[in-house]
Amino acid sequence: MTGEMDTSVTRRDFLGSTLLASGSVLLKGMTPAELLAARDEFTGYGGVGEYSSSNGNTFDVLSAGHTIRDGRYDPLPKQIVETGEIYDCVIIGGGICGLAAALFFQREAGPDAKCLILENHPIFGGEAKQNEFLVDGKRLIAHQGSAIYQVQYPHSFLARFYDSIGLKTPKLTYQKWASSNPEFPLSRTPYEAIGLQHGQYGFWFGAKFGRKPGMWLTDPVGKSLEGAPISRETRAEWMRWLKSEPVEKTKFEHPKVEGDAISRYLDSITLEQHYMERFGLSQQTVRTLLSPVEGGGSGLGPDALSAYSDYAFEMLRPLPEEKGGSDQMFPGGNTTIARLMLKTLIPNAIDGPDTVEGVSRNSVNFPALDNPHSSARIRLSSTAVHVQHDGEPSKAESVTVAYLKGSTLYRVSACSVVMAGGCWTAKHIVKDLPKTHRNAYAEFYRSPCMMANVALRDWRFLYKMGMSGCRWFEGFGNYMDVCKLAVTGVDDSTISPDSPVVLSLKVLYSYPGYSTEEQGNRGRGEMIRTSFADYEEQIREQFTDMFGSAGFDARRDIAGIILNRWGHAYLSPQPGFFFGRDNKPPPREILRRAPFGRVAFANTDLAGAMDHRYSILEAQRAVGQLLDGVLT
Repeated sequence: MTGEMDTSVTRRDFLGSTLLASGSVLLKGMTPAELLAARDEFTGYGGVGEYSSSNGNTFDVLSAGHTIRDGRYDPLPKQIVETGEIYDCVIIGGGICGLAAALFFQREAGPDAKCLILENHPIFGGEAKQNEFLVDGKRLIAHQGSAIYQVQYPHSFLARFYDSIGLKTPKLTYQKWASSNPEFPLSRTPYEAIGLQHGQYGFWFGAKFGRKPGMWLTDPVGKSLEGAPISRETRAEWMRWLKSEPVEKTKFEHPKVEGDAISRYLDSITLEQHYMERFGLSQQTVRTLLSPVEGGGSGLGPDALSAYSDYAFEMLRPLPEEKGGSDQMFPGGNTTIARLMLKTLIPNAIDGPDTVEGVSRNSVNFPALDNPHSSARIRLSSTAVHVQHDGEPSKAESVTVAYLKGSTLYRVSACSVVMAGGCWTAKHIVKDLPKTHRNAYAEFYRSPCMMANVALRDWRFLYKMGMSGCRWFEGFGNYMDVCKLAVTGVDDSTISPDSPVVLSLKVLYSYPGYSTEEQGNRGRGEMIRTSFADYEEQIREQFTDMFGSAGFDARRDIAGIILNRWGHAYLSPQPGFFFGRDNKPPPREILRRAPFGRVAFANTDLAGAMDHRYSILEAQRAVGQLLDGVLT
């Protein structure tokens, strides 16, 4: 690194080990295994607070996970610790799905039924976790993954579930503007891009468009993209997209119910084809200007996804905007919901009252999570590696569950199991899984995502440029927004251009033209190979290129960077995933329709849409199947 890029962010922020210039050079050309051996270079700084050792899939989590993939414990070795524990239900995965499964089991099976959650991270929540920074004495919070929370109809199942865990005020209150400068409209989530509608937004065009140095086009919609370095035809196409104006004579109806004729047609084509049909876009426009952001809700660009993936979320039917509903977000994303669920499951697991503010501001009582006197227990940093029926699955009375904690293997016994983790591990962990289920899992493709949270001491440089958010089309990530936070568990109820903020950069790895599976594999390889130092350098250089002319100084303005690497963040459904093809049942239904012996399958990937509400619904289904037909 040269010039101002030589100066690292403070040693306090990066622990002094990950930004050494020599480290970046040494890592170039290393194999993934060699890179993983350089632990600090992979994980990087984790922030402060309870989540500081659990920023995404850290080196330890990744390494333990790869023992499953590599079959290191097949068969189980003799050196295994017999805990002697017997549980009515063991739940694999302590994310929102696993926590929900434990709650449903506790409520339906009764207070004497015992369940154990095995969670491979150092703290519960799965992707519903947060990062915390301390910037100039102020605590800043940002989400690691799971983010959006929507208001449901007040008497719906989900609304009643939220109420049962203490989420009793569904509409969130946000920070107010507090500056003598004219107010900018600010988004409530990093995905809203509200400035695009009001003129406080910019598109950056760089070398990919023949611009070096790059150029900004601010208020692109208001200017009808005039000045953008693209052809007039492409401008016309893109403007139709930006204004949500379908081509003339094109009539499109949204699916009414899951599985109707519209749904099935959409599932038979790619999202790219659907965009081309509905908005008259060329393939080049989709792949150059929309990918991977449009389709990013399933991790890849539109060319690799079922068109129905863009509409599956609608089947959850939140309260419409005209009735007071909208996308909302807690400061740490759905971390708040995970903490509320934990507090409900194990009341003394978090100090203070069982309210949103209570779980946001008070600390986790970690010893209470795995208390032998509790009917519900959570065992952290415990990676399940083996689940197998004790005998023929249809007749077995118990299931053996083995997990890795540190370097030691342990074994417990269960009357039933809920596989609440992702498909990429479930297919390896359940050892006696039948061929039908293995074939189904072979059609589940996951793609990676990295959430880079960049803490800034202020965002005046963006305000000076007349922008609250922006989009770019090459380099690191694709977009970002300055967001006003919900005033839940945060210290500042106001925001101004001089406020410290966290910008969340969502990094997706799409390779248009390759298959869904290949794109996921390539993205994971890229994410694992790249060191923290190299990613940090990319962020600093890109910010300097884009904002240097407005006075941005990486040395002065960046207070900290946390990378949250999720190797299998998204289920990326290919055409036919939802409703099947060639008169064959969809792969997800093979796993959802009934338990396999005493093992039921949950997780949001069985719904085909990455949303915490589907995690809750899938957990309810799986637990209900066990209670209805397996447990007596």
